[in-house]
Amino acid sequence: MTWKFDNNFPIYIQIANTIKLQIVTHQLQSGDKLPTVRDLAEIAGVNPNTVQRALSDLESEGFVYSVRTTGRFVTDNLDLIQETRVNLAKDELENFVNNMLDLGFERKELVQQLDHYLKGE
Repeated sequence: MTWKFDNNFPIYIQIANTIKLQIVTHQLQSGDKLPTVRDLAEIAGVNPNTVQRALSDLESEGFVYSVRTTGRFVTDNLDLIQETRVNLAKDELENFVNNMLDLGFERKELVQQLDHYLKGE
């Protein structure tokens, strides 16, 4: 099954972000071995060079590391994973707040609306 990509963003960035999200949400655990470039390219339905670029970016950011002749593995840098998780959460909160303000809610109403939602009201 091929992945669905947004034509407005480079595919390699979308692949890197997908893998990063899998790491942050613990779908991929520290020390897990990633599939090969060819396998990931086949899964995603893209050119292996695109996957290679995504993995190289992830490696330079510290999310994965290479072991010569063995493959790529998920980082054990839990601080990096947690920091990224918090940053992604901040981005989601910013989107939520902006969308709620666009709907006409006042800032002081946001906590109340969120509280009602979480209580299932």
